[in-house]
Amino acid sequence: MASTLEKFIHSLDLRALPRVLQIQSGIYCQGSVYEMFGNECSLSTGEVIKVIGFKINKLIASICENNEVSQFSDKVELPLNFPGLYKIVADKTPYVSIEEIARNVSIGPTRFGHPCFYSTKDIKLANFTIKHDEQIIFNSVEEVHGTMAVSCVVVRNNQSHSFTLPLSQEGEFYECEDDQIYTLKEIAEWKIPKCRYRIVKLSNALHMWESSNPLPENFDGCLILMPVYEVQAVMKSRKDIVHILSDLDVEVKDITDCYDITSFLQPLSLEDIFERTSKEFPMVAEIMEGPSGSQNPYNLLSTGKEIVIHKKYQAARVLASEMRSDPSKKHYLIPMSYKGKFKRRPREFPTAYDLEIARSEKEHLHVVATKAFTSPHKELCSVSVGDQFLVQQCQTSEVLYEGRKKPIDALACEQILSDSYKKVLLPMYMEGGFVEVIHDKKQYHLSEICKEFHLPFNVKVSVRDLSIENDVLAAAPGLQLEEEITDSYLLISSASSPMESWEIPVYRSNMLVHLLGKDVLTFVPPVTRTIVEEVSEEEYYMLRRYENLTLHPPPRPPKKPT
Repeated sequence: MASTLEKFIHSLDLRALPRVLQIQSGIYCQGSVYEMFGNECSLSTGEVIKVIGFKINKLIASICENNEVSQFSDKVELPLNFPGLYKIVADKTPYVSIEEIARNVSIGPTRFGHPCFYSTKDIKLANFTIKHDEQIIFNSVEEVHGTMAVSCVVVRNNQSHSFTLPLSQEGEFYECEDDQIYTLKEIAEWKIPKCRYRIVKLSNALHMWESSNPLPENFDGCLILMPVYEVQAVMKSRKDIVHILSDLDVEVKDITDCYDITSFLQPLSLEDIFERTSKEFPMVAEIMEGPSGSQNPYNLLSTGKEIVIHKKYQAARVLASEMRSDPSKKHYLIPMSYKGKFKRRPREFPTAYDLEIARSEKEHLHVVATKAFTSPHKELCSVSVGDQFLVQQCQTSEVLYEGRKKPIDALACEQILSDSYKKVLLPMYMEGGFVEVIHDKKQYHLSEICKEFHLPFNVKVSVRDLSIENDVLAAAPGLQLEEEITDSYLLISSASSPMESWEIPVYRSNMLVHLLGKDVLTFVPPVTRTIVEEVSEEEYYMLRRYENLTLHPPPRPPKKPT
């Protein structure tokens, strides 16, 4: 049965892709030309296309009052890169079954894909009862003993209880409140259920929008977001990917069950390639859709070019940010092979506890106080603005409190006087301010800094990397090297001139290829090139968030004695 493209998208389960559609009728019929993102394609009546994916292309936003569209609000288009961080307002409309949740809500491997719901009634399982109003975390959809089910977790008394709920489980399920903040792109990719709108509240703006702002000035309220989808499809007459917006006035019919789907090209993302076994490399591929704009610093990644994908692996990078407070601050991923050199820049420390974290055995940390502090105990040192200290080590001291001696953690330092040094103790709970005094004039390679010092670490490029045509780091007034991360890469070279290869990031290169099945020599090109990768503000927060999932936070600073 024929339906509009929009209705087809809303009824489609992503797990059922790819699907073969036949164009039935509409405005774009009889061989008319449709252009989208620079791609021209003919959508004739009877044309057959293979839908390989769809995603939200843009959002239609309206100002929300009392969970309804304001009568004074105009609808505005918001691109997915519209700045700001947003909180999600829980959906007040219930789901009537687990199958409805699995079909319409994104459930996946990342932390974005773990939605939480609660049931209005107790659910009795074989050896476990889910209490009403208890938060249920949905982790994945899987097959259990031949039946599709959702793998779930309930946390009670800090203990996790795992179980599965069959898709056939009925009830009344509501979305739980979510206290996390998200970018608009993250909400579009993970947090808008199909066939529903999403209400969000602006938490804080990241930076000013370069174009005219479609929202009212100083807006800080709620928005109702309605998605417009972009369909990715393959046509038999073309080797590239066709993009079609879901609001296109065209009718389609699903003919997957009676069509040979293998007669189409099979597009693969870099994530698909990375999931292949190491034994399948190297392989030859043709680019069906190359990365766009700033995503394509490599000349070899253009649509239609043949490439050799030599291997997959993990590589280290250092995440760095410019030392500036204005909204245009840039973020970078620096490869360990970066050949430039750095000189140290002073670090700032808000508390005495931060001094303890930053100190090293290699050298005494020399700091100047920028904020005064009056000690409530005579055993501990008071601080004036301009006082200088050499940080030594943390130790336990005793202070007199209400006539009794009480142990307290303190930071042993040497205070630098005009002609001598004085041993003093600073309380670890001290909220002061310190700036580092740099005596080290040495120039360091990136690998040396990571080996010898604790990150974060402040530097400035003193010798640029001459192997890079345009070293973007050299122009930065200063950089904070924030943390070392590990990321996934593919080693790729041109099939026509395989004397040098490039490290291509898997999760930040939005491109599609299809494998050619050609024989390829197994040697790796002698020259491997890497680049300093500038990442967007949204990518920066995602990198820090994912990396910090694997790190244990430092212990909380000691509390000030009462």
